[in-house]
Amino acid sequence: MEHKFKKPATKRPVELMAPAGGFDSMMAAIQGGADSIYFGVEQLNMRARASMNFTLDDLEEVARICNENGVRSYLTLNTIIYEHDLSIMRRVVDRVKESGITAIIASDQAVIAYAFRVGVEVHISTQVNITNAETVRFYATFADVMVLSRELSMVQMKTICDTIKNENITGPSGELVEVEVFAHGALCMAVSGKCYLSLHTQNSSANRGACVQNCRRKYKVIDIEDGHELEIDNEYIMSPEDLCTIDFLDQLLDTGVKVLKIEGRGKGPEYVKTVAQCYREAIDAYYEGTYSKELGEQLKERMTEVYNRGFWGGYYLGQEMGKWTDQHGSKAKTRKVFLGNGRRYFKNIQVAEFQLETQKVKVGDRLLITGPTTGVVETVVEELHVNDEGKKEMAVKGDTFSIKLDTQIRPSDKLYKLVDAETVEA
Repeated sequence: MEHKFKKPATKRPVELMAPAGGFDSMMAAIQGGADSIYFGVEQLNMRARASMNFTLDDLEEVARICNENGVRSYLTLNTIIYEHDLSIMRRVVDRVKESGITAIIASDQAVIAYAFRVGVEVHISTQVNITNAETVRFYATFADVMVLSRELSMVQMKTICDTIKNENITGPSGELVEVEVFAHGALCMAVSGKCYLSLHTQNSSANRGACVQNCRRKYKVIDIEDGHELEIDNEYIMSPEDLCTIDFLDQLLDTGVKVLKIEGRGKGPEYVKTVAQCYREAIDAYYEGTYSKELGEQLKERMTEVYNRGFWGGYYLGQEMGKWTDQHGSKAKTRKVFLGNGRRYFKNIQVAEFQLETQKVKVGDRLLITGPTTGVVETVVEELHVNDEGKKEMAVKGDTFSIKLDTQIRPSDKLYKLVDAETVEA
């Protein structure tokens, strides 16, 4: 694989962590300026049911790419562990150690203890539901990094961070424990993800990575006395809007947290790159003294183009009740329409060639290219060459076309057109 991303010269004061559901999203995270990525393998992670996961045999390649780019890599091993899982768990942890993956994210004490025993760095998952400094002190025996409960306010988070500093609560490294929090992405109606709705209704446990997300649906209320039904109007009453902290990021960083985590291992690489870029810009502006509410709002608007259920500040600002979404699925202002695949790249003239399998492409269209090595590339068609017929205004299904592009593409890449979400036909 070829990589051209620049390693960060020094460790930044706050780590930006981005999700990786596959190699394309991992490259997108690196392109977006993430300091670390987190990912799962086929089993024992909270997105085990997702189609986007790595395999154990991918670990060496993941570690190599991340190490080349100065990015830390974390494998999620954060489900409930039953007795029959122990041998698999040990095998995964052993492979993490052999491959050079930076750390594992864990919640079950069996995983935490085994990883600590064999010398693998451990981060404590949000599934543990850490809500006070004494719990931090307890887990500091095993871990240098801990994710706080998502239900805390910033005042509560600051109290924990201050206590860690004032009482010198250190992890196995001898350094102060670092607090990690979710900064952006999907929120669950359950406390830090502990939910049994999917298990009770579909025999599919969310705590084993197999949530069917039936909380994201609309529901009716039935009066059991007389049978009258009421449909809940305008709200999906168990489906909260997405967490977004970018418009009050200065307040969040003032609490003393050291790691900001973006949710989204099940989302596409364009989501990963866009959100990582926005938070990278906001974090850098904070430390350069140029962050403003206006910048936060501008970046928040940019993120409306990728997957979202609407935005709210979670419980960080002290709200007592959730803010529920009013529609199913994403509210993204743009959507991607599949067009075809990459064919060849001519480096000497910086031209990319594609096979158009569906729809059409014309001058002025906004294109998105994604791939396991390419990551995410966006471009606007300024000039179009179709088949061997020279310059044209449009290419149609079945055509081979080429465009100027300063980034190499590959045959494994997928080509999309970005269109307004309200557009009926692409």
